[in-house]
Amino acid sequence: MISLKEDEFKAITSYIQMNYGVDLRKKKHLIEGRLGNHISQLNYENYMDYFEHAKADTTNNEMIVLINKLTTNHTYFLRENDHFEFYKDLILPWVDNTLKSNDLRIWSAGCSSGQEPYTLAMITRDYLTNKHKTWDSTILASDISDKVLFTAKAGIYSSEELTKVPEEWKKKYFLPHDRGSWIISDLLRQGVAYRNFNLLSKFQFKKPFHGIFCRNVMIYFDLPTKNEVVRKFYDALMPGGYFFIGQSESLSSCDHPFKYVKPSVYQKEA
Repeated sequence: MISLKEDEFKAITSYIQMNYGVDLRKKKHLIEGRLGNHISQLNYENYMDYFEHAKADTTNNEMIVLINKLTTNHTYFLRENDHFEFYKDLILPWVDNTLKSNDLRIWSAGCSSGQEPYTLAMITRDYLTNKHKTWDSTILASDISDKVLFTAKAGIYSSEELTKVPEEWKKKYFLPHDRGSWIISDLLRQGVAYRNFNLLSKFQFKKPFHGIFCRNVMIYFDLPTKNEVVRKFYDALMPGGYFFIGQSESLSSCDHPFKYVKPSVYQKEA
């Protein structure tokens, strides 16, 4: 395996932290373990030559490959299901009955390969039933990786990936595909809009959100970056809106104005 020199390690981690908010300053062995083979396969003899190649890629694809290899997080349907129950039991009735709004605004930030936004779309469809025709209920789903967004848009999942999906949903929202796999129906696909988005960029949305899911995304952020991003999420929510993080995460060390609701669930007070 190619050895990661100290000056290379510092240059790579500094650049990634500055441009993507990911703090890898204590992850030297992780970088070597996850990038070493990739660099060798591309016929680079050291990390710096590969890193310069990634920075010079005008499509930004190789830099995203690098980021993904160092931060990839496992995801699956109905992960941390308490959040989806909260969404079904509190957020949807709040928007429907209290706000009386037909414009539902939910953001899945860091959507990975699509399981989270598709789950939110299924819950929304079930709740609205025939009313969905009079609602704008499209879920915004964003990620920094074009690769995972491509996978999410394709919406093809193995039978193993659907083991936690209720049979009713499977029949209603999935169609059989090749070799025992399943594909998201067009009906559900229309309920999710995918966008490439870097959370360190400026948030420019026409309307505030009722709920934002950013789960298991900020685990590599250093504290200043996390504070900045959390504050931007707060500003992007409407008063009374909810913010979800991963159940293994916490905002206890952050400087933020959110009201604590329950572990991993926060609210922007009305």
